[in-house]
Amino acid sequence: MGVVSSCCESCFSSRKAQSYEPLLLENEREAVADLLQFLENRNSTNFFEGPPLAALTTLSFSDNVDLQRSAALAFAEITEKEVRPVGRDTLDPILFLLGSHDTEVQRAASAALGNLAVNTDNKLLIVKLGGLEPLIRQMLSPNVEVQCNAVGCVTNLATHDDNKTKIAKSGALVPLTRLARSKDMRVQRNATGALLNMTHSDENRQQLVNAGAIPVLVSLLSSQDTDVQYYCTTALSNIAVDATNRKKLAQTEPKLVSSLVQLMDSPSLKVQCQAALALRNLASDEKYQLEIVKADGLSSLLRLLQSAYLPLILSAAACVRNVSIHPHNESPIIESGFLQPLINLLSFKDNEEVQCHAISTLRNLAASSEKNKLAIVKAGAVQSIKELVLEVPMNVQSEMTACIAVLALSDELKGQLLEMGICEVLIPLTNSPSSEVQGNSAAALGNLSSKDGRTTSDDYSAFNDVWDKPEGGMHKYLFRFLTSPDATFQHIAVWTIVQLLESGDPQLISNIRNSNILIPNIRQLATTRTSTPTSSIGGTPRSHHSQHSYQDTEGGEGQGEIQLLARRILDFTDGDGDGALTPSAPASQIQAGSLIDSRAGSVMGRDHEELRRSVREAFSGGSGAQ
Repeated sequence: MGVVSSCCESCFSSRKAQSYEPLLLENEREAVADLLQFLENRNSTNFFEGPPLAALTTLSFSDNVDLQRSAALAFAEITEKEVRPVGRDTLDPILFLLGSHDTEVQRAASAALGNLAVNTDNKLLIVKLGGLEPLIRQMLSPNVEVQCNAVGCVTNLATHDDNKTKIAKSGALVPLTRLARSKDMRVQRNATGALLNMTHSDENRQQLVNAGAIPVLVSLLSSQDTDVQYYCTTALSNIAVDATNRKKLAQTEPKLVSSLVQLMDSPSLKVQCQAALALRNLASDEKYQLEIVKADGLSSLLRLLQSAYLPLILSAAACVRNVSIHPHNESPIIESGFLQPLINLLSFKDNEEVQCHAISTLRNLAASSEKNKLAIVKAGAVQSIKELVLEVPMNVQSEMTACIAVLALSDELKGQLLEMGICEVLIPLTNSPSSEVQGNSAAALGNLSSKDGRTTSDDYSAFNDVWDKPEGGMHKYLFRFLTSPDATFQHIAVWTIVQLLESGDPQLISNIRNSNILIPNIRQLATTRTSTPTSSIGGTPRSHHSQHSYQDTEGGEGQGEIQLLARRILDFTDGDGDGALTPSAPASQIQAGSLIDSRAGSVMGRDHEELRRSVREAFSGGSGAQ
């Protein structure tokens, strides 16, 4: 019966013929006799139609409380054994019994309704026929058994999206929140399950917060019951999707992070997983990114990341990604031993999300520290990316190329990256079907080509080695970008050519000067200033630590920069000099490192729903709470 704990016992399992008071109406006497006969043959009787249902209906609408009890208990036993879609003719008598003043009738009728509410069609019809109002009254009953069944029924009804808003507006949230503190574990379990089922839309989450659910859910994280822990942890994870709610949690629940960190060490896999997901959503805010590290959450996350169980790996990887956004967390994460496990997950072909989270985390860790960039390369990240990037899904390619672009900002690493042959995989990706992958790959090549404080000993032979291959090499890539209708791509191309000319490498200069496909197009850009569209490269959410983005090219100012860069190239290639282009770019020009954001942003929204769905599917054999 889903999450519902049935709190009634049938009286019919050993029922024999019994006599009622002589005041029974004739149709009531016949109904009693018929029902007893049907119950004797219950295994072959369909109680949801025809004479059996007619007998139950007669007893349900009787003024005799004993007959009502018999009907309610019969409905409870029948629906315990068989659940099917039913019509109004079945639900009307049960809903009528819910309004009884007799505790036994209330208990059995709500148990029957809760059983039927497992069926999707029945969920909708029960609410449509007005079932919420009597259920709310029964939740307020002083009788624990009645509370248990009524809350359990509401829990099942709340698993249908069409019912959630109606339940939220019915006045049910306040009694549900109160019953979540019940001393009876069955009531508490059903109530927290119902609250969880109400956290799947913005509007319902807000009403739940207004009903005072947050302190109740947080306090129950310390429950000894695994189901209660799971429901509360998952509900708080969903509530933390909203920025306003995270702010409220930060102001009112100082022990929340430490409680969730402890739950990552729960004996229950599903609780561990949901605790990591809750921390991941909280870590969309800076305060929580720092607090998770302070609460020693990294050690538990590292253990989950190295698990063999996909939902744990997925939730931990998503959480670490968000935590890694804060610059102060970069070194603690690296020092805690995350680099090798993250690099290992780059080849986790069973799940694209895991790969994306792992590479995004590495990108974040490389963002602001030269030391961290060196550590990431030393740990083998670039070699792994080189081996995998041409085969992984496009979303992963986008993150991998962005990570290379960030690592290529390091003057100390440029030579090493070039020696590793990274250009051999970046060049084919500049012709990817994805504009993000194209742009990120070009940004990486651009960053590799630029260097502050160049010396005559700088080796640019790697670019000569890939001038015509693979897939047309640097030559064809630059041509495609120069002739792109996208001003962003044009900008990247002319800027990169400037970097190559500034290198002073004679072979590179000759390759560019003698190109019959580059120079004519550069000449056209130098004389033409048309308004061209800019790309939307970089769909990954930006953190506020980002520097420039591709949108720097947007508008007239960007077009002016393209024209200026193109003219600088022509001034050199049309001249007589054989030396390097003088590196005297104006301040408005794109600088090395500004082609791509250093950090991958936090993951929320649709990603959250996908993660939650993955986890729910992993535990599909568990409770009915969603």
